[in-house]
Amino acid sequence: MSDEAKNAYFDLPALDVSVAFPQATPASIFPPSVSDYYQFDDLLTLEEQAIRKKVRECMEKDVAPIMAKYWEKLEFPFEVVPKLGALSIAGSTIKGYGCPGLSITASAIATAELARVDASCSTFILVHSCLAMLTIGLCGSEEQKQKYLPSLAKLQTIGCWGLTEPDYGSDASSLRTTARKVEGGWILEGQKRWIGNSTFADILVIFARNIATNQINGFILKKNIPGLQATKIENKIGLRMVQNGDILLKKVFVPDEDRLPGVNSFQDTSKVLAVSRVMVAWQPIGISMGVYDMCHRYLKERKQFGAPLAAFQLNQQKLVLMLGNIQAMLLVGWRLCKLYESGKMTPGHASMGKSWISLKARETVSLGRELLGGNGILADFLVAKAFCDLEPIYTYEGTYDINTLVTGREITGIASFKPAPQRNQSRL
Repeated sequence: MSDEAKNAYFDLPALDVSVAFPQATPASIFPPSVSDYYQFDDLLTLEEQAIRKKVRECMEKDVAPIMAKYWEKLEFPFEVVPKLGALSIAGSTIKGYGCPGLSITASAIATAELARVDASCSTFILVHSCLAMLTIGLCGSEEQKQKYLPSLAKLQTIGCWGLTEPDYGSDASSLRTTARKVEGGWILEGQKRWIGNSTFADILVIFARNIATNQINGFILKKNIPGLQATKIENKIGLRMVQNGDILLKKVFVPDEDRLPGVNSFQDTSKVLAVSRVMVAWQPIGISMGVYDMCHRYLKERKQFGAPLAAFQLNQQKLVLMLGNIQAMLLVGWRLCKLYESGKMTPGHASMGKSWISLKARETVSLGRELLGGNGILADFLVAKAFCDLEPIYTYEGTYDINTLVTGREITGIASFKPAPQRNQSRL
């Protein structure tokens, strides 16, 4: 081929694949919601319905068109942070200090609507709002609340929450990061892992073991303080837009004014985890709703053997199974919220809700992957992305197995977390 021919060939305009190979509408144009088959909206207040509508419109308009690009690049879409801030959902259940003071149900609905379009954005808000902000709201001093919460509520500053360590995930209460009292403050040393938002957070809520009392204390750290280093965890297959990090603390000085007075044992973190576990249970609900909506539209658009895929019995059966799962998940999630609001929710309730809903969501999203055939492995059609994003949610805030054991302990009165001591057995 001559140089002129080569230049002409490589100067051809880029091919628009969506036009050249029309198959179905991609998720960048998000499908309408058709998953509320049992009219769940009837159980919601007018305020909760309005929040659902507001969050849904923002996610479909501002996040859906760009999410696959950022997910593929392992980058966070900072461009949508002002739009998410304008929703006024950060701080969720906290009253005052610029926070919305939502009901737990309204906060759960917002979480699901975020996850319906993009689980990473949902996780970003959950870490910031239901972990970092809520810890300050429940365990902080009045001065700390006034100082930190207003800007966090507007997403003008971003928070993260550091409990998990490299060697302590499910066994988080055994954490080894230490806090040593010195004149005017504390010296923190240790490591944290899997901390969402940590690479860019302005405020880091960190838990450490007080070496004098051997109890867990909480601290507020500011980014870029000497001795603090956050490194992005690479090569994730799920929640790829979430910036999880490894945090290294080397002789980090935290002034007394930034010690959280309400955190004096691991049990104090449970007040925060009780809320966040409910919220995490609603993420798989939202993911499943989005996958169902995508599959419903896809099956009506895509044709094989001269008919829409929706015309085939097996496909209808899978679609109905997905829809049934979602109705059950919605009702379990809703009841969990009502138990919390009435003061009746137990750790076992929250754990069974999160574990069971995650399990059913796994089944639902897997069916969606089957329904889309080859296109089911493309992030462009949502399902592959959702399939991967669900995996870390199945694990965090307590793995499926650990959450079932929390419920098992509650219903039997027997804790089974630690293996029984091994007995020496002699040969017969």
